Amino acid sequence: MVGITRALLGMRRRSEKVLRYDQSWVDRVRIYARGGSGGNGVPRIGGIGGRGGDVIIKSSPNVKDLKRVVKMLPTKRAIAGDGGHSRQVRLLGETGSDIVVEVPLGVTVTTDEGKLLGDLLKKGDTVTAVKGGVGGCEGTNFLGSPGEKLSVRLDLKLLGDVGFVGFPNAGKSTLLKALSRAKPKIASYPFTTIKPNLGVCQMEDLRTISFADLPGLIEGAHQNLGMGHSFLKHVERTRVLMFVVDINGFQFKPASPLRSALETILILNKELELYKEELLDKPALCVLTKMDSTGAEKKYELLKENLDNINEIIQDENIIDPEFRPNRLINFSEFVPVSAKFSPKTVEYLKFRVRDVIDASERINNEELMLELTEKIDLKLNEKTRLV
Repeated sequence: MVGITRALLGMRRRSEKVLRYDQSWVDRVRIYARGGSGGNGVPRIGGIGGRGGDVIIKSSPNVKDLKRVVKMLPTKRAIAGDGGHSRQVRLLGETGSDIVVEVPLGVTVTTDEGKLLGDLLKKGDTVTAVKGGVGGCEGTNFLGSPGEKLSVRLDLKLLGDVGFVGFPNAGKSTLLKALSRAKPKIASYPFTTIKPNLGVCQMEDLRTISFADLPGLIEGAHQNLGMGHSFLKHVERTRVLMFVVDINGFQFKPASPLRSALETILILNKELELYKEELLDKPALCVLTKMDSTGAEKKYELLKENLDNINEIIQDENIIDPEFRPNRLINFSEFVPVSAKFSPKTVEYLKFRVRDVIDASERINNEELMLELTEKIDLKLNEKTRLV
């Protein structure tokens, strides 16, 4: 009997381990940075003190999240080395050592007041958070000055080609697994994903596309409900938005009303609009998941019919609650029905459509850039012609 009890307890512990969430991912850190003090000079022999070291924030592709910063700086204090004093055997004091804090690509460095110090988007980008003090010289009465000090905020916003946007349990993690080599946590209950997951899809010609599976939003995310801002910020730097919508609709909890797929799309549209309207300018696709479920085809046909008459439908209060009515509708390139579990063909089609949308976006951006350059060249030529 004792053996059976132990076995059951062991099974329970193993199941609990499976359900335990990994909450160690860090995308926001506040650190105190102080530059090193300058060394003192020696008036008698004209010696100059060494300059204090700087605190430098540097982006590195080897760093995946800000957990590395927390490990490197457990006290969250980055203090650079002091400059050396001038002395008889060394007139010019040693320069204080810099502190280099490595962070992931995509980190924004700001002050507590919100002043932007730098955006670290590419490998090796740096920003000097604080500078060290000047060494003692004649101009400072040979006294070294203290270094700058400042509290800085490191805010990670994921850099991905495609950002998933959707409510909990819409099938985002299953879709990510089907599209890429990622192994996200998947279960049949909401809020399985509590941290962003990145997956990379490699095409046959070795073209790669990165997908960011973001934790599910809830109504009111723009007001930071349910950590809304922490999740929505990761959409800002993705090139394409991918709405992931359960064709059966969404129900937050048993007491909550069931939202249809159409209502879900409009609510997500509204949340993005209220958070940052510029997000609606991004290229976008809408993926309708769980097409293998009972009655999915009929629901999809009804959704297509409603989408064809969307401008009239959103004005009808009997169909759409005015609260969900966005002022501006996002322009989807396509609505793609998929069954990530049972239909690899639909997933394969989605991969190529995502690629097409990214390529089309790049062409538009390049055309706009060329137009801008042409206008600048014409302006310069006209100025030279007038001078002649």
